[in-house]
Amino acid sequence: MVEITHKNTSLRKATAQATVAVSTQETIDAIVNKNVPKGDVFEMAKTAGLFAVKKTSDMIPDCHPLPVEFTQVSYDIDGLEIHISMEVHTIYRTGVEVEAMHGASVVALTMYDMLKPIDKGIEVRNIKLLNKKGGKSDFADKFRDDLKAAVIVCSDTISAGQKEDKAGKAIIQKLEGMSVEIVDYKIIPDEKDAIEGAALGHVAKETDLIIFTGGTGLSKRDITPEAIQPLLDREIPGIEEAIRNYGQERMPYAMLSRSVVGTKNESLIMALPGSTSGAKESMDAVFPAVLHLFRIFKGARHE
Repeated sequence: MVEITHKNTSLRKATAQATVAVSTQETIDAIVNKNVPKGDVFEMAKTAGLFAVKKTSDMIPDCHPLPVEFTQVSYDIDGLEIHISMEVHTIYRTGVEVEAMHGASVVALTMYDMLKPIDKGIEVRNIKLLNKKGGKSDFADKFRDDLKAAVIVCSDTISAGQKEDKAGKAIIQKLEGMSVEIVDYKIIPDEKDAIEGAALGHVAKETDLIIFTGGTGLSKRDITPEAIQPLLDREIPGIEEAIRNYGQERMPYAMLSRSVVGTKNESLIMALPGSTSGAKESMDAVFPAVLHLFRIFKGARHE
């Protein structure tokens, strides 16, 4: 199956349709009046469809098992056609389009099976997805495409040439994948003056994103949060919590991270973990959604 562990959980919805066409009005009347020998067609088919939604991952090899939070089946009779609508909701990392289509198709097949003794001209038609919501595709066009970022690595050992930077490069790769321009990449020692100078220098240049990596641990040498917090106009706890929660789902030590995020003027300053995996996971946790902040800034200027 496709790797989805890097994705964020969100509300996902999908609605699918299938059509059952019968050959006579007598068949429609038998369904509506519940005179079909095999039983109540609409109720039996609905039940089968609900089972099918929950069993989709058992039938379709590449579908992920997921929690089904809501299902709804509705019918619309149009002449000799019965349009079946199957709506499915989940809160998960992947969508429910296939679950909705699978459910709709099984509703249609169940109707076919129940009606074939009284109507030999039944057809199942047009199994299709009507709509879907949720996931990053719904938000992809809401972010500015002219953002500029500085990535600053805070490490005594890396600045001394004793280690190679990987975390900063991982952050850059993620940003470039979202068309964010990198205007500065530097390595500095984990020292208060150096961190403050780098942050305020880029605030003065109106750099949109100023991302520090390193110095967020519990060692006495790790002072990046202490250097950054006094500079902020406003801290944003929600982003910090999202980063820690995302990391905590992947390894138990993430709770020890002291990531800090906030704004100074119209710059977003972030202090992320210095490990490569910590930096990657922090970026996956909040990007690209965090870029919506700059839409808010733009809107506030035009009020």
